Amino acid sequence: MEAKVLAFASGADYLEQDVVASRDGALLVFHDPYLEALTDVAVRFPNRARSDGHFYVIDFDLNEIRTLGVEPRRDSNGARIFPQRYSGGRQHFRIHTLEQELEMVGELNRQLSRNVGVYPEIKLPRWHHQNGCDLAQTMLACLANFGYRQRDDLVFVQCFDPTELARLRGELDTDLKLIQLIGTGHEDGVDHERLASPAGLREAAGVVDGVGPSWQRLVDAHGRPLAFTEQAHRLDLAVHPYTFRTEQLPAFSDSLDALLHHFMARVGVDGVFCDFPDKAARVRDALSQREE
Repeated sequence: MEAKVLAFASGADYLEQDVVASRDGALLVFHDPYLEALTDVAVRFPNRARSDGHFYVIDFDLNEIRTLGVEPRRDSNGARIFPQRYSGGRQHFRIHTLEQELEMVGELNRQLSRNVGVYPEIKLPRWHHQNGCDLAQTMLACLANFGYRQRDDLVFVQCFDPTELARLRGELDTDLKLIQLIGTGHEDGVDHERLASPAGLREAAGVVDGVGPSWQRLVDAHGRPLAFTEQAHRLDLAVHPYTFRTEQLPAFSDSLDALLHHFMARVGVDGVFCDFPDKAARVRDALSQREE
């Protein structure tokens, strides 16, 4: 379970949802296309793995998925990836739908007089298409049902696949703010090195409103800013790097607060994805007060 936010001033202003689909078309807030790394699916449905050993979300109906217990991520040896975080069992947690999360965000906004937005990711759109699911179109319909329809609405839609983002803007005719995620190497049929190049950024600027690179793309090994952020800003692209974690600090920074301060104050990013939104908001607010 990897709860992340995009943190700006005044707290966590956006909540991120990684979205995949079940066999019967339900949209699920879940990071992986398969279930075994985070659930007890292999115990409850031992004969439902594909030939590659994975238990894919899209091979299960929503009612089946709702029976699964969820726990923090483990590595291939069974050790917790983040052992200092929640260490309880899986019996209390279940996978929830995008509809449930959007309802929760709306109700919390109402009760707390907040205006927190959402930042859903279309996960592996090509793979979903190959398995008979138009994840992007289904997600847009779900967002619209909860009032997210126009550019000024508090929503960003993100995806690693530039072809699907172009389809969102063109064929699906959405006016919502779009973010091109940029990973490393060649993943899921996408050349991320080209996406991160000046030519790739120029092409992205014709479709999306911002880019979400891994933060490592923005600095060298010593933390010195590279050209990426400046190049993106020249194209009027927002820069929202991912993911800042206390457990994964680079050699040039001795704390998450210091790392966040460096990226906000020196690198000049427009927002950050962080597993610790309280820290991100505190650093951002301190910088805002100093500027005033």
